[in-house]
Amino acid sequence: MTGSTRTPLSAAQVTETVADPWRVVAGKLAAAYRTGSMVKGGEFVSRIIDAAEEANHHPDIDLRYGSVHLTLTTHSAHQLTEADVALANRVTGIAADMALEVLPAPAAAIDLAIDALDIAAIRPFWKAVLGYSDGHSEEFADLVDPPGRLPTVWFQQMDSPRKQRNRVHFDLCLPHDVVHGRLQAAITAGGQLLSDDYAPAWWVLADPEGNEICLCTWQDPDDQMMSP
Repeated sequence: MTGSTRTPLSAAQVTETVADPWRVVAGKLAAAYRTGSMVKGGEFVSRIIDAAEEANHHPDIDLRYGSVHLTLTTHSAHQLTEADVALANRVTGIAADMALEVLPAPAAAIDLAIDALDIAAIRPFWKAVLGYSDGHSEEFADLVDPPGRLPTVWFQQMDSPRKQRNRVHFDLCLPHDVVHGRLQAAITAGGQLLSDDYAPAWWVLADPEGNEICLCTWQDPDDQMMSP
């Protein structure tokens, strides 16, 4: 694989060049297909592995009974590159050749955000209790699950105590083209919009009792992982 294929790309550039159903979610490319059986899923995975070996670039693959879930990023660069787009488009072709359907549920990722006055004091506790490792700044993560299966954790600096609001909340990262539908569904279900000051990077929502969650997209990536 030539060096040019690992040229870093912004989320906007990836979105413009990658084929459906791939979407940028939390700094990675993600897609999922319905296979109907583990045998068909295994065949799909086998063909993906062949393509990955040929490209010398490898996705994370979650094989389930009736579906296959895929994520792509260039681990050595801790970001998306041309190699990810190329392999994603190759996988799209394999899926089309096998007549696989796209899984209806959109790709998503969830992170845990913890507000703190003294991040250095609390970080060792969360690292130890979760069994996590230090994350990379390029990934917008302070702590990560070594196998990459559990949500990442990041810490947000507080300027003063804030007892009137919860200090631990979820960040749900969604494709940019489904976030508005999810936002409306949450409000219809009884939620309230607390802030859209940083949209389209994120919106702050709360349930009827005030528990908060942020809906995030790749848009405005410099601000994406810094909730208000």
